[in-house]
Amino acid sequence: METVAADKAKQTHESQLSASLKSRHLTMMSIAGVIGGALFVGSGSVIHSAGPAAVLAYLAGGILVILIMRMLGEMATSSPDTGSFSTYAERAVGRWAGFTIGWLYWWFWVILMAWEAYVAGTILNGWFPEVSVNVFVLATTFVLISINFFNVKHYGEFEFWFALIKVVAIICFLVVCSMAVLNLWPTGEVSGFGNLTAQGFMPNGFESVVVAILGVMFAFLGAEIVTIAASEAKDPSTQIVKATNSVVWRVCLFYIGSIFLIVCLVPWNDPLMAQSGYGSYRRTLELLGIPGAEWVMNFVVLTSVSSCMISAHYTASRMLFSLSTRGDAPSFFKITRTGTGVPVYAIIGSCAVAIICALINFSETLRPKDVLDTLMNTTGMIALLVYLVIAFSQLRMRRKLEAEGADIRLKMWLFPWLTYLVIAFIVGSLVTMAFVEEYRVLVISTGIAAAFVVVAGVVVHKRAARRPVR
Repeated sequence: METVAADKAKQTHESQLSASLKSRHLTMMSIAGVIGGALFVGSGSVIHSAGPAAVLAYLAGGILVILIMRMLGEMATSSPDTGSFSTYAERAVGRWAGFTIGWLYWWFWVILMAWEAYVAGTILNGWFPEVSVNVFVLATTFVLISINFFNVKHYGEFEFWFALIKVVAIICFLVVCSMAVLNLWPTGEVSGFGNLTAQGFMPNGFESVVVAILGVMFAFLGAEIVTIAASEAKDPSTQIVKATNSVVWRVCLFYIGSIFLIVCLVPWNDPLMAQSGYGSYRRTLELLGIPGAEWVMNFVVLTSVSSCMISAHYTASRMLFSLSTRGDAPSFFKITRTGTGVPVYAIIGSCAVAIICALINFSETLRPKDVLDTLMNTTGMIALLVYLVIAFSQLRMRRKLEAEGADIRLKMWLFPWLTYLVIAFIVGSLVTMAFVEEYRVLVISTGIAAAFVVVAGVVVHKRAARRPVR
């Protein structure tokens, strides 16, 4: 009996994460969690295709994320868990749902790690062309992922300062652009609201805005990370409430606000807007006469992708840890290091893919960008699938909690009608994507990946059910 008790205590200890994230860490994560390279660089192509009406696409995507975060916050405050929506999907929909969305989400972040390392390597190579971009990609991968091998408070500290740089940069951008729009900025080629309607608010028609909406929804994925990280902080429910309540002004200020200012100041058909790696923010600063605009934006983007890479590795490792604790991944992934509470094997398993992708850069036969593009295609719809699972899970868990008479600290607005509306919108978006040539490859690739994970989950669970109980 003593041996059994000791083994059980050891297993509990080895599966215990550290609760050492501070309130300021989670606050900054919640503020800057939605600010990524997709905003600084990717917004240019969205504006170039949809015109000034791109602001409507970001508005629609922002509203969707606000509603999704409200649903997730409702579930997370009732039961904080490092597996977040994957755990809630298992409880509300079924084990297959938790298994599928958990592994797809893990795949999304490990591939994104490789992509962010490639972007960072390209920027550094531009500054130091005498050093190969391949060396920078590999070095960036090793340096940034090493942070998560230490106590989680180190991740929180790095993310705090990286996020602070992003927040300060975008606030400065908002101030300068607001002055230009109000004709108070002393230099530059543009000012006022002229470009908002000079060539038509929706020059390429409503269809271009619909296509843009499908694209911008992927840019918001990452806002939910704070609900995962909150499980490693003291009083996680309070932190989740704060983060969920602040998502409204974060999305309105950082995304919708900045995009609105850009389309006011910069002609939507400026050829540099759609140029790969150029970005709408850099072009705006150039037209405003800001000296060193290219260097400034490259520094901000480098900071942003570094922040995203650390967060991607953290999120992937915690999701793998959660899958392991639920029996949906090999059991050794739930072992944590004594003293730090770090899931060391889950961290190693998550960074393995990023390292392999980094090593591909040294191949003489493979083109790294082509490989990464192919892998990223398999993650194309995961954002929408995650949102859909969150909505279905909240719909069922809310009814279950109400039936049990539970005290729900944070409630979804206008339940269940807004939840139904979100589900209908996401399903409609997925169907629309199948008929839009630009997204057809993403639909097929992600669909195949999702089908493979579902089949794998069914096989694993059937084998587990046949095993004799020890």
